[in-house]
Amino acid sequence: MKRYSKELMIGLSVLIAALVLFFGINYLKGVNLFKAANYYYVSYTNVNGLTVSAPVTINGFKVGQVREITYEYDNPGHVLVEISLDKKLRVPAGSKAIIETDLLGSPSVVLEFSTSSDSHSVGDRLIGENQPSMFDGIAEGLMPKVEDVFPKIDTLLTSVNRLVSDSALLLSVKRLDAITANLQATTTYLNRTLATMPATMKTVDNVAGNLDSITADLAVVSEELKKIPLQETMDNVNQLTANINSITGKMNEPDNSIGLLLNDRQLYDHLNGVAGGLDSILIDLKQNPKRYIPPIKVF
Repeated sequence: MKRYSKELMIGLSVLIAALVLFFGINYLKGVNLFKAANYYYVSYTNVNGLTVSAPVTINGFKVGQVREITYEYDNPGHVLVEISLDKKLRVPAGSKAIIETDLLGSPSVVLEFSTSSDSHSVGDRLIGENQPSMFDGIAEGLMPKVEDVFPKIDTLLTSVNRLVSDSALLLSVKRLDAITANLQATTTYLNRTLATMPATMKTVDNVAGNLDSITADLAVVSEELKKIPLQETMDNVNQLTANINSITGKMNEPDNSIGLLLNDRQLYDHLNGVAGGLDSILIDLKQNPKRYIPPIKVF
């Protein structure tokens, strides 16, 4: 009995797990199994990426969702879409189920009711249509303009190729490279110069201080020079110059001793002869000293 109870518990656990899995998957798909719904079918030639659980709306309000999507093998080129709608919703005869794509590219089914007083029966086929997306409209309006632009782009590219292949442009680029290199070298030199500016400014400050000191000393010297009797000094210099001139004049005149010594040729020759005689005596004195120095007697 215990064995059967254990097997029963295992079976119930597996069953509960399967039910949870089933309901969980449908819940993730957006399918509410506990809510009654009516099912309708729509045939499309292109579903535009429509997926199961995509919403079905009326005037922007969700009234159902896509239940299943299958290919109609008995009707090649068509895709059959099963949609589930709120059980209270009545679908007028001739209504359309239009696939629309929003700005994010997510397709949905939009119901467009007719004005008919009759209603579709559950399981009927609705009229299916595809509404062009906004991007399709933009593409349709843009393509003719793009086609008109292509020749201009081709002409522009040809002109650009011609310009790029021009040797003058290559030369200009090389010159620009050289100018850039020179600018870079100049910038490096300026950076080095600016780096030495503090030391230079310090030297300039020292020089300025020295100039101030020199200026102060010159001012003192100037004051001292102002105190010197320049006129008296100049008078003395002039008098000294006059005396020198007078002495020089007398030396050039033969009426005085110095003039005679300087201007008398015979006196010069006589003195020169005396000097020669003295020179001969000195030479003989060196050679024969005994002739001039008597012998010393020892007592």
